[in-house]
Amino acid sequence: MKTRRNRSLRLKTMVSGIFILLGILFLVAIFVFKGSMNNIISKKMKEQAGVTIKQSMALYVDSAYNYRNNKEEYKITFLEFGATGCSSCRMMEKVMEEVRTAYPKKIKVKFLNVLLPANQDMMKYFGIAAIPNQVLLDNFGKEVFRHAGYIPFDDLDKEFHKIKH
Repeated sequence: MKTRRNRSLRLKTMVSGIFILLGILFLVAIFVFKGSMNNIISKKMKEQAGVTIKQSMALYVDSAYNYRNNKEEYKITFLEFGATGCSSCRMMEKVMEEVRTAYPKKIKVKFLNVLLPANQDMMKYFGIAAIPNQVLLDNFGKEVFRHAGYIPFDDLDKEFHKIKH
């Protein structure tokens, strides 16, 4: 009777251990592959945006952020997709202010609150799957860089210098 109970207890302990190990492996996989998963989800969101949204947003982006055509002096657009209640998004507010201060006439900084209905089409057009999310556009209004999560000013500044204008 005792050996049967001991075996049952060992089996339960082993099964629990396996589930804990699988849970840990799952969390590690999510952390390691989060960039890839974000890219896959983003691509799917763009595909599902619909023709009308794609066309209207492409026209809007071209008219607002193609500085070659609209004769504005900016060289880069920094789109920050986020929400006011998000702690990482609040950290990005400081970065956006640093960019505005460092490049007042070179980089146009635009915050898009993804919770507002007015910004939903832009979110779908760019396939924003996670916030905060930064999208950099060149002076033709074409996406040249994307990052999900918090990014410090120094890292973002390196990306600005890589963009040809």
